[in-house]
Amino acid sequence: MSEPVSISRRTVLLMAVTTGVIVANLNFIQPIEGLIATDFQLSKAAVGVLAMLTQLGYAFGLLLIVPLGDIFDRYHLIQFMMGLSIISLLVAFLAPNAAVFAVATTLIGITSVAPQIIIPYAGFLAPSLQRGKVLGTVLSGLLTGILLSRSFSGLLGSLVPWQAIYLIAAVLDLLLLAVVHWQMPRDARGHQQLNYIKVIRSLPHLLTSQQPLQGASLNGFCMFGVSNVLWSTLAFYLADQYHLGSNVAGLLGLLGIAGVLAAPMIGNLVDHRSPRLTLGLSIGFSSLGFLIFWLIGHWMLGLIIGIVLLDLGTQFSQVSNQAIVQSLNRQQSSRNNSVFMFSYFLGGSLGTMFATWAWSVAQWAGVCWVAVGFLVLSLIGHFVLRAPERLVDPES
Repeated sequence: MSEPVSISRRTVLLMAVTTGVIVANLNFIQPIEGLIATDFQLSKAAVGVLAMLTQLGYAFGLLLIVPLGDIFDRYHLIQFMMGLSIISLLVAFLAPNAAVFAVATTLIGITSVAPQIIIPYAGFLAPSLQRGKVLGTVLSGLLTGILLSRSFSGLLGSLVPWQAIYLIAAVLDLLLLAVVHWQMPRDARGHQQLNYIKVIRSLPHLLTSQQPLQGASLNGFCMFGVSNVLWSTLAFYLADQYHLGSNVAGLLGLLGIAGVLAAPMIGNLVDHRSPRLTLGLSIGFSSLGFLIFWLIGHWMLGLIIGIVLLDLGTQFSQVSNQAIVQSLNRQQSSRNNSVFMFSYFLGGSLGTMFATWAWSVAQWAGVCWVAVGFLVLSLIGHFVLRAPERLVDPES
């Protein structure tokens, strides 16, 4: 299969917007955990489990659904998953109790995997010398969706019943589905003659046979774990330390705009310098962010600086790792992405679980110790599973 000549800016923008809108579904719960706990009469640890279920569901959706991108026409698969995601959001809106909401939030995670089908599709369509830049732009949309979802959810949670957030999201996703149907590029590959069971069975081999994939998976596990250590407990910390509500937690999410603006620059660094360099920077920024949280997080200025640094670290990690993963093999790009993102969101779900448990035991100090564990593991992986100094062209 020949290398693509170009990918239009309109296509890249559509992919960026689509990934951002859909990934937002995963993060609505974080700023409104306190509201959900009050409404369903749950403990903070229990509502933390609900947030974990969303990410755990997403991890298994990545493992079992995203590989279908190497089998089926991605144009149709993206739309099918968007439709299922809309249904899951409506179930969350109508949930009468915590048990039904737990099922709904798990389904939201499982079905909101279209961004991870779009990302390898963008890498597939982009020429090799533009791949880092294109992926950086698409991932800017992803990060924008994450940070705006927190602000959207936190602010609306202070104005309307929290359930309405899921209804509004379902309507927005439905409108976007119509745009995707008319404007997303058709998949020139069509359906592939691959067996689903064989594809799933190939995933462990892909991980064990590709050291760059191992390194990217471990770094993503740790960096997204660290990110969720903060975002799963920030609402609790604001209420305890500052007596502030979900609206402020949502506003602080806007600080991630630094990561959004940096993403194309990070992509260029990956293309023209070294992904190993940018992954080292991801660990450095995240470590510095949590050091500031630990030392001066009780001051709002310290909290703000730490959030900016942590989001920069998360974005350096995501763009660098995606560029590495999409440089491995174009014919198995969805499966490689599935392995990487499963590890990524497994780290996120464990970060959420451990952080909410640590908060109940030792509050903010316990949360920071959990982050230290993830950061130490990421540093070990950085030196043992060395990231490539330069990206290679994927097999055609």
